[in-house]
Amino acid sequence: MRDILEAVAAGDLSPAAAEARLAGYATTDAGRFDAARETRRGVPEAILADVKTPAETATLAAAAVESTGRAILTRASQAHVDAVAEELDDAVELDRDERARTLVAHAPDFEPPSLDAAVGIVTGGTSDAEAAGEAAVIAREMGASVARVEDVGVAHLGRVLDHLDELRAADVLVVAAGREGALPTVVAGLVDTPVIGLPVSTGYGHGGDGEAALSGMLQSCTVLSVVNVDAGFVAGAQAGLVARAVSQARGDADTDENADTDEGAVSGSDSD
Repeated sequence: MRDILEAVAAGDLSPAAAEARLAGYATTDAGRFDAARETRRGVPEAILADVKTPAETATLAAAAVESTGRAILTRASQAHVDAVAEELDDAVELDRDERARTLVAHAPDFEPPSLDAAVGIVTGGTSDAEAAGEAAVIAREMGASVARVEDVGVAHLGRVLDHLDELRAADVLVVAAGREGALPTVVAGLVDTPVIGLPVSTGYGHGGDGEAALSGMLQSCTVLSVVNVDAGFVAGAQAGLVARAVSQARGDADTDENADTDEGAVSGSDSD
């Protein structure tokens, strides 16, 4: 604690960053930012913008960058983006995905995580791109490599089969679909990797707004997990957690293999 206090006194650490280290969160006029979430849970904290004013969002984004080196905004309008850009230092790198309605800010010294694992993001149609894009951003920010397979809805199964090798190459899949939500069920019957169904609020009439898609995925005959309607952040975070476990397992396997190789080399030299 003394080191933190001395760093604040010397001007090397801001009060918000010091509070984040001591309490795990940074307090602002717009609310508290959970700076310790990624360390505690493995999932980065994100700022849901569409229920906040641009000013509130900008304040929280500044606290996020100050305390963790990064800010992630979801459901962000252009007004939110403009407010954040005005609030943050010019050296902060901004990455805006208009379709996914996300904004990611990285401080110059931020070191992004890197995982030895691939997440596949699959959409039934163009209408699913917003929720799927949000999932892709979160999985990527958790360190996974992300591959997109777009517009392979079940109205023509040949579109899915054309990408079967890509789907099977992923370590985990997020499959977004609206209307009756059949695509995740079909994909889960073709691959041996975990599938996360992401129902999307497309469709109309009876079962519209994602209700039929959610119900269909919950009733899936093939094995998959399902998140809430349009919950791209949750789907991406779940995929990121799976990717992290896969990456850790690969690292452990490489360590064991190297140890076995070293042991064999030593044994060989002894026998000589």
